[in-house]
Amino acid sequence: MPNTPQADGEIHEDQLLNFLVNALDEEVDLGLGANAEIDAEDIYEVLVGACADGTSISELCDTSEDSPHENTVLYHLREKFDLTSVERVGNALLQQDVLEVLPEQVEVVADLHLRPYYGDEDETEGLYHSEAKRGTTAFHAYATLYARVKNKRYTLAVRRLVDGDTASTVLAEFLGLLDGLDFGVKAVYLDREFYDSKCLTLLHAHNYAYVMPTIRWGKTIKQELSEGWSRVIQHELTGKLDGHSWTVEFPVYIDCTYQNGRYDEHGVARHGYAADAPFIETPRDARYHYAKRFGIEASYRLSEQSIVTTTTQNPIVRLLYVVVSLLLQNVWRYLHWEYVATLRRGGRRLWKWSFEEFINMLCRASWTALAVRRAVPANQPPDDRFHR
Repeated sequence: MPNTPQADGEIHEDQLLNFLVNALDEEVDLGLGANAEIDAEDIYEVLVGACADGTSISELCDTSEDSPHENTVLYHLREKFDLTSVERVGNALLQQDVLEVLPEQVEVVADLHLRPYYGDEDETEGLYHSEAKRGTTAFHAYATLYARVKNKRYTLAVRRLVDGDTASTVLAEFLGLLDGLDFGVKAVYLDREFYDSKCLTLLHAHNYAYVMPTIRWGKTIKQELSEGWSRVIQHELTGKLDGHSWTVEFPVYIDCTYQNGRYDEHGVARHGYAADAPFIETPRDARYHYAKRFGIEASYRLSEQSIVTTTTQNPIVRLLYVVVSLLLQNVWRYLHWEYVATLRRGGRRLWKWSFEEFINMLCRASWTALAVRRAVPANQPPDDRFHR
């Protein structure tokens, strides 16, 4: 029996922290003066540590002996950036290393993510307002672009949304970004917020295959989605801009499935998908391929586990926290594939290394680096109950 190949080395917790701090230091310029009492790396250690620990900057600094003062960290995060620079630097950070491991052709997913705001109604300026969801109409909103490779999701870009932003303006930016990257796009998967004439026109103009669910707008599509069996129809939407109108025509794949009593409903459920892709020939194909985008929700759940806790309404700081939380996922997937997986015939073997374990390792490393308090003062010596 051949010997099992042994690993050439190990990646320790402190090295994971170093990797992330070095990545931030390479792309983010805090502009600290030559006589500054702290280094940028000191701030990055706190930022990464707070994300991994899911705590606030203030809490982490308050319980650490070797960290800068919380006011110093927060001052630099507030004052040294603007939104444009955070988006630019954030996208560079997210694409760093990741582009090396992407294949020649990938599937991409664009999505709008709304984080509810429950604060003072008089302080919602700069937030994104939308239909009521989770008891509010004001949100910290972000648009994200992902590459999907064999069920792994790599964030390529993130953008903050404000009132006045539309799905088409976001999509135009993302498609322009994709045009400049060095890989082919198999298809673009979009959620229903992108279903309008402008977005469909953009997709056709950039010549990208796409899949997205339809919305029951208008009498025609409502009728089509209320009767009949699985089929493909031609549909059209009309758009208007600056007094000019145009019509975009596209195929809609109507997929019918039996409810089988689910959700206390019976009969047939009909779902329409606007799709134009060479690998989609039937309505079932459209439903199967669109289901791939649901994995994007897992990225948001992971992000909620690894983001700085904050009450600040500063949009620049909040966006920076989102970027770092998404960066943690990218780094975990990159290191898992590039360093932890075992090379072998027929493909790499991915050893079990969960994201939770990854952020726990980062958290312990930051606690050590910052000398987080691990004992509290006592007014008397511990008695026998504290010993074994």
